[in-house]
Amino acid sequence: MSSQNQELNELWEKAVSNIRETVGEVAFELWFKPVRIANIKDNTLYLEVPNRFYREWLEDNYPDLIVENMYRLTGINYVIKYRMQEKSDTEIKKIDNRNELRRQRLASRGIYLNPKYTFSSFVVGASNDFAHAAAKKVVEEPGKIYNPLFIYGDSGLGKTHLLNAIGNAIFDNRSSINIYYKSIDVLTNEIVAALRQGKVSELLEAFRPVDVFLVDDIHLIAGKEGTQMQFFHIFNALYENQKQIVLTSDRPPIEIKDISDRLRSRFNMGLIADIQPPDIETKIAILYKKAENEGLQIPPDVAYFISSRIKSNIRDLEGCLIKLGAQSSLTGRKIDLEVTKEVLKELVSEEERPLTVDNIMKVVSEYLNIRLSDMKAKKRTKEVSHARQIAMYICKKLTNLSLSEIGRNFGGKDHATVIYACKQVEDKIKEDEQVQKVVESIIRKIKG
Repeated sequence: MSSQNQELNELWEKAVSNIRETVGEVAFELWFKPVRIANIKDNTLYLEVPNRFYREWLEDNYPDLIVENMYRLTGINYVIKYRMQEKSDTEIKKIDNRNELRRQRLASRGIYLNPKYTFSSFVVGASNDFAHAAAKKVVEEPGKIYNPLFIYGDSGLGKTHLLNAIGNAIFDNRSSINIYYKSIDVLTNEIVAALRQGKVSELLEAFRPVDVFLVDDIHLIAGKEGTQMQFFHIFNALYENQKQIVLTSDRPPIEIKDISDRLRSRFNMGLIADIQPPDIETKIAILYKKAENEGLQIPPDVAYFISSRIKSNIRDLEGCLIKLGAQSSLTGRKIDLEVTKEVLKELVSEEERPLTVDNIMKVVSEYLNIRLSDMKAKKRTKEVSHARQIAMYICKKLTNLSLSEIGRNFGGKDHATVIYACKQVEDKIKEDEQVQKVVESIIRKIKG
């Protein structure tokens, strides 16, 4: 082994050692252990993966993880390119080449949309047809109708896909148009850096030429007052100049806590479109569409089995398919129901586990931004008491536990306390539509 290859391998070993701690042993063994470093040239990191399924999974699920870990070790922001050990068939290679060409065209303009997320690859069903129609209308007349467009729904239902599809379609129609696409986390970092360096005016000026403003996960702006203030100014300047704004969130504006009223009112000015969990027919259609794009043959019983076990999250559906494709490609085994049950046994068993009080408390605490430890403690602030009551109400609604058993899980509360909590929530649901929506959203997350 040459000294250069040895240095590359040692560098990669350090990077994947950090990655192992981040993703956990199971994900690491499956998706990262088979990856090999091939070369580094001109700030491009070439990685060798067994097949296209590995590349697909890494690009979709860990787009920044490798880059971030390599940056910590070297101080260089590498561009990642993958080389596959197996040869793609002709049709798959055409799709790959088409996506790579679009990626390069976008990158040359500083736009980092996912070229695979287009309207043609988006499966439309009753759960998302309204949001899909609104997104396509925005492409026809950017800035003229449905501005802003606010798309919300639980994680993994296709919000990011639609956001990218809007950007890709507008770019294909008018490549000269200036598109800004970022997650709110990235935009927050830009705003914080500008505030720290005293360059806020330069930051705001940088948004002046933007024609289409696409921001993912806007709900994460909650509680960040400095970011909210600057985002408000950016939003206003773009809106007043009839620039198209599209935002995604895991909940509607009315349910986003800790944002200013003036910002919430801006989110409500245009069209609000929700995406609900897909029905089983739509999930099967999504699987077939994805399988077609990957050149996989999926029998009907396999498609039904996966779709019936994965309750709502489309990302998990796609993950199952990629995992099946990877295993089939490496072992040469044909994808059938027996292989599917064997390969997906961990995920399937996870889906079959009964609901627990701990599961419910975790989702409630995350949704309402309350520390999980406070749910079991004697803390009685208004926010904690409200969250605790909602969690008790949902436990009673979704589990077969007795009131006494539920109470014991909340720091030893008695059954009378649980009865009182449930009655309080029931009354609030009847009186306050917002409370009703919050409880329904939390239940959807728990079931999903």
